[in-house]
Amino acid sequence: MAPSRVIDRVGQVLGGRYRLLAPIGTGASATVYLSDDVVLRRRVAVKVLHDALADDSQFLKRFRAEAHNAAALNHPHIMAVHDWGQGDVPYLVTELLGGGSLRGLLDTGHRLDHAQARQVGLEAARALDYAHRRGLIHRDIKPANLLFDDEGRLRIADFGLARALAEAAWTEPAGAVLGTARYASPEQAQGASLDGRSDVYSLALVLIESVSGEVPFAADTTLGTLMARVDRPVPVPPELGPLVPALTAAGVPDPADRPDAGEFATMLMAAGDLGPVAALPLAGTATLDGAELDPKEPTTLYVAERQVRADFEPEIMTAPPGTTTNGLTIVTEGEVQPPTRTLERDLAAESRADRKRREKQEAAAAAVMASAGGDDLPVEVLKADSARPPRRKWPWLVAAAVLVLLLAGGAGAAYVASRPQETTLTDFAGQSAADVQAQLEGRGLVVTLQPESSETVAAGLVIRQDPPPDTKLKEGDAVALVVSSGQPPVTLPDVGGNGIDQATQMLAGIGIKVGDVTREYDENIQKDIVLGYADGTPTIVPKGSTVGLRVSNGPAPRTIPSGLAGGTKEAVTAQLQALGLKVAYSEAYSPTYAQGQVIQTDPPAGSTVARDSVVTVQVSLGKEPVTIPASIVGKSVSDATTILTGLGLTVSGVQGNPSKPVTGASPAIGSQVKPGSAVTLTTN
Repeated sequence: MAPSRVIDRVGQVLGGRYRLLAPIGTGASATVYLSDDVVLRRRVAVKVLHDALADDSQFLKRFRAEAHNAAALNHPHIMAVHDWGQGDVPYLVTELLGGGSLRGLLDTGHRLDHAQARQVGLEAARALDYAHRRGLIHRDIKPANLLFDDEGRLRIADFGLARALAEAAWTEPAGAVLGTARYASPEQAQGASLDGRSDVYSLALVLIESVSGEVPFAADTTLGTLMARVDRPVPVPPELGPLVPALTAAGVPDPADRPDAGEFATMLMAAGDLGPVAALPLAGTATLDGAELDPKEPTTLYVAERQVRADFEPEIMTAPPGTTTNGLTIVTEGEVQPPTRTLERDLAAESRADRKRREKQEAAAAAVMASAGGDDLPVEVLKADSARPPRRKWPWLVAAAVLVLLLAGGAGAAYVASRPQETTLTDFAGQSAADVQAQLEGRGLVVTLQPESSETVAAGLVIRQDPPPDTKLKEGDAVALVVSSGQPPVTLPDVGGNGIDQATQMLAGIGIKVGDVTREYDENIQKDIVLGYADGTPTIVPKGSTVGLRVSNGPAPRTIPSGLAGGTKEAVTAQLQALGLKVAYSEAYSPTYAQGQVIQTDPPAGSTVARDSVVTVQVSLGKEPVTIPASIVGKSVSDATTILTGLGLTVSGVQGNPSKPVTGASPAIGSQVKPGSAVTLTTN
């Protein structure tokens, strides 16, 4: 929304009741104004939505339904919706919170510590659990929608508004969707149906940002941001410490595997004792002095404010239309006056404060009627009429109002005497801390939660309380609940370097069980020795947890390469040693491989062996030698030559008569010679 549009609305009165004093926040779809409720004389926040939405019938229909649903929510951590309207623009009227938003806090550069982040997460998760159990999903959990009151108590704003805007037939300004997309769940990115676990995912992203300063998966474009988290778990930075397990569980991509809001709150409590929660450095809302709150032009007053002001400015009731009094212009009653919408709340969902106010008003009205001697005295003395205001009836209506105020003390005293002044505490030990907190806060008590580890009490249940049972307290008194965060946390010992059995015994001694064992090859650690814990295991875990171990499977096996045959002895040796294998040698004659060449290996090529295994390399001695046979003796020279040639030898000559039988040879009969050697035959 352009700034000019913001300035134009300062000084306007919406619904004849809500005077816009100054803008205190602007977003893509609305501007929030610090405003005066001129009927109840209190400060409120009015969220004025985008002008284009006023002409969207589908949005207005959904807006009405969601406004009713949001107004019915009554929880200490959900922003109260007082009223709504749809005059020239749709608007919501809510309680005014002075602490500002988590977005404002983070934008100052501040980061939450673990205890602060858990406290914010717990308050938000409990509010979401309350709303989800009533069928309401927020759909737009982000730091800008997490607000704080002056005491630092969190409120979730804009319940139902995201759904109404999603169905509006209008386009937000360029880039406006990106802020919300940064915290959208994977199922929102895919356009799937949503349940409350979508809000839990978004809350996990908010908590990660509040500690680390970064939003996981945030990309430069909306599409990139949305698609980056589909089918991928949220990477939780280690700096989240004890909160890592809860945030990891909330950040899984499949909502069926994700905890609901109540379970998420329990998991946050299980993070153990994080120390005291320091006060948040609240950003606050816009600070304006009196001059800045004065309208820049005369404020149009409608019937409701005119009647209220009549008590201390009587002349205002008789001033003709067009008169300007003290800078305030009176117009004809009913002229361009948008109607004021009154929400019909279910009394079962009525807050205690509202119920007390209503009962007190009813008691006061009854006292007035009784004192007047009849039961026909009007009670609604400040009701505005946008068509034809009953001027002639006003004097006695004012008198009735004065009479109500005069008798309110006596009627109020009767009411105070009849209403319960004290609450007697029962023993809450063993009960759900969330249920006890809601019950006590509903009685007007201030509840603080103190996590504490317990060997016997399950996480999320009350261990003890202060004050003790049977103590009587008044509204506004404090009750401290000591809540179990589950088994006490233990620091995991270093089990690396031990055998599996030894590591299991070490962990059993501190109450930790061994779960999955993952084996992996390691060049330096022998087989069956523990390398460490499974990836992602925190150093501190609740007692009774199950952890996984990484165990060495020894060095990776080696495969004897092919192509070694025919290589030189030296080259093959170097290749095998480079693989971490040891080499032995053998020799053999070979008709194929020359002397010094490798014939084969044992184990053969392609075999898988352990590192440091011995591989035998067979080296060729060349071709096998030939023995000059004795069978040539007595043979003719021709026959002897045939025998020797068949053995691969050659005959180089004859000593003696070639026609005589062979009597010997040189080399001598029985000697071994290389294949191809020359032999000389001897005759008589």
